[in-house]
Amino acid sequence: MSEHIKIAAEPRQITGKQVKQLRRDGLIPAVIYGRQEPVNIQLDNLVLRRVLREAGGSHLIDIDLAGSGMCTVLAREIQLHPTRGDLVHIDFVEVDLKVKLTADASLVLVGESAPQADGLGSTMLMVQSVQIECLPDDLVSEIEVDASKIASPEDVIYVSELAVPQGVAILTDPEMVVAKFEYVRLETEAEEVEEELLFGEAADEVEVIGRSKEEGEEENK
Repeated sequence: MSEHIKIAAEPRQITGKQVKQLRRDGLIPAVIYGRQEPVNIQLDNLVLRRVLREAGGSHLIDIDLAGSGMCTVLAREIQLHPTRGDLVHIDFVEVDLKVKLTADASLVLVGESAPQADGLGSTMLMVQSVQIECLPDDLVSEIEVDASKIASPEDVIYVSELAVPQGVAILTDPEMVVAKFEYVRLETEAEEVEEELLFGEAADEVEVIGRSKEEGEEENK
């Protein structure tokens, strides 16, 4: 079970354009959506920024709402000012710890494939994320893709070969390819050779033209 991040909040009476004053006072307006009616709240700007950096969109947050007790949420929509980057508004979604949810988990390439170690090219991710299902406390933001499973240039890694923590199920098609090897370096070398041949031919043509001109000048003398 992952440890929850905690933050205090207060009920919010101010709505609409008047929330600009809240931001000037160092408070950020937010809404909690869930099994009950949406709840308007306000949170300290600096504390909220720290919590969001740590939680992202996959870590559970316990909001201690004054007068209403504790609720567990996920950050779902974070609105920033288009130029300054300041927090403007945030939507939280309340979760039931006993009910499974679906989310996207990013794929992270780790290790090194055998052909890459031999200097033949690179291992590439073919997809950036997969969809998972689990209880809120089992939620993960990333799943590692072990490149060392690629022993030859022809090998690929399928979704079905990904290792996930206990309690997490991947819903994405198990036959989807998530990583494979590509001869990146060999393609680059071939392009360099082609450029050398091209410029070499052009240089030869210039020399021939030059010689022809000199020969013509000698005849006129």
